[in-house]
Amino acid sequence: MEKELVSMMAGEVGVVGGVDPHADTIHVAVITTTGRRVADREFATTADGYAAALAWLRAQGWPGRVGVEGSAGYGAGVTRALTAAGAEVVEVERPTRSARRRAGKSDRLDAYHAARAVLAERFSPVKNPAIDGVRALHVARRTAVQNKTQAINQIRGLLVMADDLVRARFAVRTAGRLVSAILASGDDDDTMIALRVLAERYRRLDQEVRMLTRRLGQRVRELNPRLLEVYGVGPDSAAQLLITAGMNPDRLRSEASLAALCGTAPVPASSGKTTRYRLSRGGDRAANAALHRIALVRLSHDHPATRAYAAKQQARHRSGLELIRLLKRALIRELFKVLRDPIPAI
Repeated sequence: MEKELVSMMAGEVGVVGGVDPHADTIHVAVITTTGRRVADREFATTADGYAAALAWLRAQGWPGRVGVEGSAGYGAGVTRALTAAGAEVVEVERPTRSARRRAGKSDRLDAYHAARAVLAERFSPVKNPAIDGVRALHVARRTAVQNKTQAINQIRGLLVMADDLVRARFAVRTAGRLVSAILASGDDDDTMIALRVLAERYRRLDQEVRMLTRRLGQRVRELNPRLLEVYGVGPDSAAQLLITAGMNPDRLRSEASLAALCGTAPVPASSGKTTRYRLSRGGDRAANAALHRIALVRLSHDHPATRAYAAKQQARHRSGLELIRLLKRALIRELFKVLRDPIPAI
């Protein structure tokens, strides 16, 4: 019996699986290695539902590989359950619009599409679960920064509409000094009460951002100590790069694959006698934004290697956008080695 189970787990029964996950349900489909539909069924996104899905998959002939759409999102739970059961789980992309126009759209059809994507080897390895905590911290920090920016903008907006005495009292101040001055004010008119509420909110959010930034820095050092040693890479940018790469070296087959993943792969934009490339609008835009920040930090802080590279490209009459594109692509070459071969903390 044990030998039989090992044989099934190795995928020798000739079937592959596909999963279309949602908030409350998952739809699981199984097809043969020749593409013939075997069966499909819907389960709840609960521990009992995942256990029932695993039992059902075993009854169909345990698949050697299972494709999950959104394995780091709605499919995170079923991905963990499948991995714990010994299945090889891969991430497949959602059907394209053209494919949906031809075949229609339903959970059942999407599950079969995921299985066929596995069969056609249109998939990528799933992200390492170790990155889940970093993703949670990063989301919390990003929203805190957004709300903090909103609070100070609202303070400045109220001051614009305030009377001349109030405007003169709080004119030309940095955000920190402005907030401190408002909190120190004892006035109790409606405008000042509103300003103090916003100032307290700003200070509380500032403390949250600082705490989350420290925590992110600690987690990044634990997962990839080399990443923060790269010039211009701070905790926020490092966290985003780790989230995009997924802490799985198998997701990064080459520098070119990382460049495409981060939207920095050069896109031909030539015409006639002009040969040029433009910025890519594809890939993970958050990772692209992180690379953009790193490039700007290096340019503004007089990083010797970056300055030399920029001067070389400017001598070739590169435009500002072209220079940024080239800098981000050059950063990929440096970061690929760090992301591909992290040194674990001891």
